[in-house]
Amino acid sequence: MTDSPAFSFAAVPADEFERLAHAAGRSVPVEQAEVWEAYDTAVPGRRPWGRVVARDAGGTARALIALTRFEGRGFTYLWAKHGPVWLLAEGEHPSPADEAAFHAGLRAHIAATDPRIAFVRLHAHHRTGDLKPLLQSVTYDETVEVDLTLGEDGMMAAMGKTGRKKLRRTLRDEGFALSEERSISREGFDELYEIYAETARRDGFGIYPASVYYALLTSLGDAARLWVARRTDAPGTPGRPVSWVISTFYDGVGQDYYGGSNSEGLETNAALRLKWFILTSLSAEGGRRYDMMGVGSALSPQLMGVRQFKLQFADDTTPVDASWDLPVKPLLYRGLTLALAAKRAVDRLRGGRR
Repeated sequence: MTDSPAFSFAAVPADEFERLAHAAGRSVPVEQAEVWEAYDTAVPGRRPWGRVVARDAGGTARALIALTRFEGRGFTYLWAKHGPVWLLAEGEHPSPADEAAFHAGLRAHIAATDPRIAFVRLHAHHRTGDLKPLLQSVTYDETVEVDLTLGEDGMMAAMGKTGRKKLRRTLRDEGFALSEERSISREGFDELYEIYAETARRDGFGIYPASVYYALLTSLGDAARLWVARRTDAPGTPGRPVSWVISTFYDGVGQDYYGGSNSEGLETNAALRLKWFILTSLSAEGGRRYDMMGVGSALSPQLMGVRQFKLQFADDTTPVDASWDLPVKPLLYRGLTLALAAKRAVDRLRGGRR
């Protein structure tokens, strides 16, 4: 155990992690749950690192965090996606002082436990002085959330006027076949991956090999769901895929993860129709909310392209905690930052010469 001025840190088993969260009335994000370990184990270059509880001087659990170990090019770091989980009432947030103390204690705990770790990536409500912008990834501080407890009529009433009008038009389109595909084969997923590759080329973002996405589907069990929109030329025929989404659904909370649409999907508003199918399906299963996982803002202008689409399902965005890097080895982290800046400068020069 490693002590900070405010908190003490110790390893905690997965069942105690979830018990403490639920006792405080908090949902456990799927990436912080034990089920996520199977995915981390299945993907090369990452593995579960451990779970930690932070307690105050009186021994009361104040926050929980589950960490995954990632191997970079010549360095190792930890990623606590959607962590830490603060044991506060819904809607409450830790103070800047508590977050600063948590970061200091966690950094000391990690350094003492695993000296190979260069930094830890985690979410924070306040950007305290020890947090740095992400080295090589995109964060966001706004998302779009849908209240699944409203039911079908309530969710439609909560949509923006333009989105509601477009949705009603797509609902009249009889050329769609929508389904959840729980047992898709590897070969079947390759057909969907081609749609994702087309989406990436069109929108200018990088993607993993198909095996990474298929591992998510096959390792998480019911916590990972695959939804597919197909265009059919005749009722009862299987049709051709035009849009798909992998979402997670855990502890009553659904969230977008990956997805794409081909040109036919764009022409027919397949993504809108498919999203509605997802929302109504999870609402019928007793889900509480659905997170569309980030929209553009001043912090993340790269995501402006999806903001308009997602805001069809709500009148406004929901603020969320952005993710930041917390250096464990400050000098090494500084070196990584300089090396990345130099690489980007060289890439810009090469691009300018073409």
